Amino acid sequence: MDIDYFAENGLLAKTIPGFAPRQAQVHMADAVSKTIKSAGRLLVEAGTGTGKTFAYLVPALDSGKRVIISTGSKALQDQLYERDLPTLLLAMQYGKPVAQLKGRSNYLCTYRLALLEQEMHFLAADVFADLPKVRNFKARTLSGDVADIPGLQEQAPILPFVTSTNDNCLGRECPDYETCFLVKARRKALDAQVVVINHHLFFADMSVKDTGFGELLPDADVYIFDEAHQLPDIASQYFGESLSSRQLSDVAEELRLAYRLEAKDMAQLGKAADRLIQDCQAMRLSFGVEPSRGNLRDILAQPAMQRDLQRLKETIKFCYDVCKLALGRGEQINNCFERLTGFLTAADHVTAITEVGAAYWYETTKRHFTLNVTPLSIAERFAQEVMRVGCSWIFTSATLTVGEEFNYFSQRMGVEDADTCLLDSPFDYEHQSLLCVPRNLPDTSNYQRATQLAERLLPVIEQVPGGCFFLCTSYNSVNQIAQVLRDKLDRTVLVQGDDNKQRILADFVADGHAVLVATSSFWEGVDVRGAALSCVIIDKLPFTSPDEPLLKARMEDCRLQGGDPFQQLQLPEAVIVLKQGVGRLIRDYQDRGILILCDPRLVNKPYGAAFLKSLPPIPRCRDLTRLSEFWTIPDMPVVEPAALLQPALLQEETITDENSGD
Repeated sequence: MDIDYFAENGLLAKTIPGFAPRQAQVHMADAVSKTIKSAGRLLVEAGTGTGKTFAYLVPALDSGKRVIISTGSKALQDQLYERDLPTLLLAMQYGKPVAQLKGRSNYLCTYRLALLEQEMHFLAADVFADLPKVRNFKARTLSGDVADIPGLQEQAPILPFVTSTNDNCLGRECPDYETCFLVKARRKALDAQVVVINHHLFFADMSVKDTGFGELLPDADVYIFDEAHQLPDIASQYFGESLSSRQLSDVAEELRLAYRLEAKDMAQLGKAADRLIQDCQAMRLSFGVEPSRGNLRDILAQPAMQRDLQRLKETIKFCYDVCKLALGRGEQINNCFERLTGFLTAADHVTAITEVGAAYWYETTKRHFTLNVTPLSIAERFAQEVMRVGCSWIFTSATLTVGEEFNYFSQRMGVEDADTCLLDSPFDYEHQSLLCVPRNLPDTSNYQRATQLAERLLPVIEQVPGGCFFLCTSYNSVNQIAQVLRDKLDRTVLVQGDDNKQRILADFVADGHAVLVATSSFWEGVDVRGAALSCVIIDKLPFTSPDEPLLKARMEDCRLQGGDPFQQLQLPEAVIVLKQGVGRLIRDYQDRGILILCDPRLVNKPYGAAFLKSLPPIPRCRDLTRLSEFWTIPDMPVVEPAALLQPALLQEETITDENSGD
């Protein structure tokens, strides 16, 4: 960079209230700038508090090149586009156009809304109740982003009826094409110098290019991936193939609509749609009542499942044949025909279970099933992408390394020749936090362990002066722990699933002393600062079950290649997830809190060292009674970021014999 934006009296400090330079941030910005200039590849792990967003945005904007920035979630995408980016655009006096682009299902489809309004007398009550909200939104919105519809739930039943998918979008044949919100967003992105997207959209674009159809995103000179640790799992979703009852039910509804609006003389269309829905329902019941995931190869070995699947494939072919007879009668019919053609191909692919190099698996919810085939590795395909001449690729996250090594991520993504940069958090963990691995905990295999754990930790939680996260590795544990806490704790207890994520978090922060019991999505991407979050409890090490179909397939492939599945797959995955959970605790220079890891394997198993080595330098103990002492220690003077221009010497601590017996 020609201008020292990050200097103590630099442009950012002069124009952004509260901005102060941080050594790690300066270091990262310099590395990103050099990578952009050399059209290279860079992996950056930037600890919490580094200020990595500004560290990649400033050199990207300063480069004058076309930039695509991809985030791990739509929430982070919105934050980047609506808060961080405008701040820098103003400070740096950046005058080139910027844009945000999301996937098609995020935008209101006016054509499908019009179709829905024609069928009001057929609507379910919950869909009908939300229709006025969507109508009012259409009249005033400029972006068409359905997340902005006031009063509409995140998973509202009406959304599939008023948004489009790759399957049911009419494209240029749509009568509303010129006024389409998605089309306008894409045109704006094509004209922009900086485009903010999310990982799902990036890989959707790659998969579309692979099929030979037109791309969704403009070409760029610089690609930056924030929360890059999510990339391998997201990428695998888009380089595989799937067939779901939700897709099939959707096309069946389209067929019913086409029958009523475009081909009233073809009763077979309606009968074909009814048969498809019935066979989808029957197939769902074949998997059992409870939601599940499993190996598709195993379940297709059952004769009854083979018969159900064969009947479903025959019904898809029947719908295809009927639809073919009606081609040219209307756009709905034409579109259904194309979708059914794709479903026939997908049905063949997901059931070709003798193929190697892929995982065949299924997943069911209460109402639907999905059959999937997923490649075991996307490294080779992605390596082709990052080797494009003249492009720069930057991957950053707070959790890219395992034991301070980038190998696990780089091998999975095919970027093994990239430069690396490892930056510790500037927070004073020695004084801001305390880690406890309690003695005498119930065995990790005990079915009632979660209940016993909650009862054991009740006195500890009661002493916490602020709020508490209780992060679990399963929904069963969430339910057991929540029951105990609600029965015996005189605090507000919030539970994942009771409401949408954002409202739960808002209630948690507003309360100031609440306990949130959660799993999955609350392990990462959650930023609660101050006393509202003073304690994080993790029930056990987040190992993925070896029966999980994708992991099981990857483990088997690893064995066949002479590798060690535990060391090469299970352990690195668990380390990264644990780092994400631990990262919820200290989010600011003034934060103080305790971390409780309720898994004795951290200290009595050899692999525990890999977890401890990957955590911040937090003082450690084994005695729960010591935690009360932490709250009596006066707050340390706050170290302002400006004082952190010299990197701190972070001392690796160990749990000594004095504190360790189990």
